[in-house]
Amino acid sequence: METFDDWKLVLLAPWPRWALFVLAALALLGVILAARGLRPERRRSRRAILLGLRAASMLALLFFVLEPGVRHLQTATVKGRLAVLVDGSASMELPTGEGRASRAAEAAEYLRAVMPALSELERTHTLEFYRYGEKLQPLSGPGAAVEPTDEATDILGALEALPRGQGGRRLAGVLLLGDGADNASLSRGMTREARERLRSLGVAISTVWTGDGRARDLAIESVRVEDFAFVRNTVEVEVTVSAAGMGSLEVPLSLQREGEVVAQKSVILGPKQERQTVKLSFVPDRIGEFVFTVSAPVYEGEATAANNSETFVLKVIRDRVRVLHVVGRPSWDQRFLRTLLRNDPNVDLISFYILRTQQDQPRAPEHELSLIPFPVDEIFDKQLWSFDLVVFQNFNYRPYRMDRYLPNLQRYVQEGGAFVMIGGENAFGEGGYDQSPIASILPVEAVGAAVNEEVFAPRLTEAGLRHPITRLGGSVEATRQAWERLPPIPGINVTRPRPGAQVLLEHPHVVASGQNAPVVAVAEVGRGRTMAVTTDASWYWAMVAARSGEGGARHYERFWLQAIRWLVRDPDLTRVRVQAVQRTVPPRTPLAATISARRADYAPAEGARLEVDLFDAVTGAPVERKVLETGPDGTARVEFAPPGVGAFKVVARAELGGVELGTGQDVIAVRATTAERGEARARPELLQEIAEITGGGSISSTARKLPEMRLLEPEVVEVGRSEDRPLWDRFWLVLLLAACLGGEWVLRRRWGHA
Repeated sequence: METFDDWKLVLLAPWPRWALFVLAALALLGVILAARGLRPERRRSRRAILLGLRAASMLALLFFVLEPGVRHLQTATVKGRLAVLVDGSASMELPTGEGRASRAAEAAEYLRAVMPALSELERTHTLEFYRYGEKLQPLSGPGAAVEPTDEATDILGALEALPRGQGGRRLAGVLLLGDGADNASLSRGMTREARERLRSLGVAISTVWTGDGRARDLAIESVRVEDFAFVRNTVEVEVTVSAAGMGSLEVPLSLQREGEVVAQKSVILGPKQERQTVKLSFVPDRIGEFVFTVSAPVYEGEATAANNSETFVLKVIRDRVRVLHVVGRPSWDQRFLRTLLRNDPNVDLISFYILRTQQDQPRAPEHELSLIPFPVDEIFDKQLWSFDLVVFQNFNYRPYRMDRYLPNLQRYVQEGGAFVMIGGENAFGEGGYDQSPIASILPVEAVGAAVNEEVFAPRLTEAGLRHPITRLGGSVEATRQAWERLPPIPGINVTRPRPGAQVLLEHPHVVASGQNAPVVAVAEVGRGRTMAVTTDASWYWAMVAARSGEGGARHYERFWLQAIRWLVRDPDLTRVRVQAVQRTVPPRTPLAATISARRADYAPAEGARLEVDLFDAVTGAPVERKVLETGPDGTARVEFAPPGVGAFKVVARAELGGVELGTGQDVIAVRATTAERGEARARPELLQEIAEITGGGSISSTARKLPEMRLLEPEVVEVGRSEDRPLWDRFWLVLLLAACLGGEWVLRRRWGHA
């Protein structure tokens, strides 16, 4: 015979739930009607007796209709699950206090100490062990090693990821062990949403913290700056720095651009003001993408030095191309060029017409003159580096005593500036530039010949067919035809190309030193670029050709605007481009970049050989080199092993068929730390708050005992067979119903009620 160990009351009648409500309502209605009929009865005792009999009758009637019974059961107790979560984030590598063991070692020692107590709980609960950090991961057992390697701590995410009913066993409680240094949902403290999410877990979370929350540490908590900045405009970098356990001290902050200090400021921190936000300002002097580092000194006894610096990449772009246009004599050529530049919204034009020299004696007060002397000092000593491009058009420097300023112009180009000289009787050799300091930056050399006034049609060179400046068509053939349709022009300054220069247009038959005289030539000088246009008649391409209906005005504009873009190094005109996959990466992360190469006609360079070097951006020391080949789309991906902390440049050199296509570069910053490693302070108060919200206990790991554990009781579930035994089929219940109904009828008659 089977035995039963539990029972419960059930209804054996197969009524649906809605029918039960209807029956109960009818029974209640019967009592209410009886009460209304007894209103004339003045004696309360009689009303009470009659209502009691009516209510007893209704209950007895419901009892028979619902058929209550007892269900005898065979049951079993199912153990609940106790989840033990151990912090596996990188902050657990930090010491629990000055000169003490790491938090991870402290956590492991704590688990060893409380294992006997946990084993006692195994009689009623199943133990499950997990590690948490970036995500929740199961452990093989209580002795499994937990390496502190995760670069994030998401406590709330880990708790929500716990299985609620694994294997039919419900989660009865959680023991959470760690330093509380959350940098995800709880990074800014406990919010209302976080409280609701914790309560919705439905279990008590008991917490154990490692670390005392009083670590001695100076940290750069955050750096805020725009994604890009404009060259020659002030940039503000907002830095938040904090000090814990350091006492009062003055902290010097430094902002460096790839090793060069660009801004400095000191901030005073102390026990009453452990955190301050300051602004470091600087003015970028050149365009490009640069790695910047904000750093503070490392003091003795700090918990970690990794958070004393923060690295970021800033892209510096042009607001507009700032052009200085210096004209020696008004002409149609300068008029057309000035109009073009003035009408371009991307150009900020500063133009000077030199109609008066310093030697002129006007015999009138300065304030009465409509012409002012050329401000040589202001332009070439103070403002020169504020321009992206300097244009000398038929300008003789000697009457203005500019000899001492020309070295500035030479240095300006070598440091990244752009310079154009346009021909005329006061340009090149005729202007005395062959003996000046800027002769070395020009792409042409004077040969002593006079200006040739002959009318001619410039001829494209092989380089000019594909160069961005002279590419007037969508293809090589279209470019050739466009130049052939342009009208002849009069006059040229006879020069020869300087070694290393590239001639784009040449005179068809005027020869200098055995070479066709260049009409348009360009050169790379240091970090800058220069161009020589040895004629003052390029305006013919606009006016004469436009009149003949051959689109010359468009070609004239395209020639000069493409020249400006090339001179100021517009990224879209770069044939070899390097694009970092991520410009700022955490420590121990591989550096990856995509490289694209284009042929001279700017078509994808399939099969181009790439030499890709990784350099230290501060010292210039080579780190690693890789050689690879582009695919059909002219691109390739390169990846370097993690090089350590710092600023790095990825420089790619491409060649195809033995012909160099060019070089390109990008920068990557490897941060000294992550949000996980940068927060040295433990947060026991957060773990205490989690325990308080969910009803668990909280304790320090140094106590070497379990906190208060409020575990859910094990569930009792039905197993095996059950047996129903009715309660409604008793004879005495029938007699009770009859007695109630009969008693009410008799008393109503006797007391005069219907």
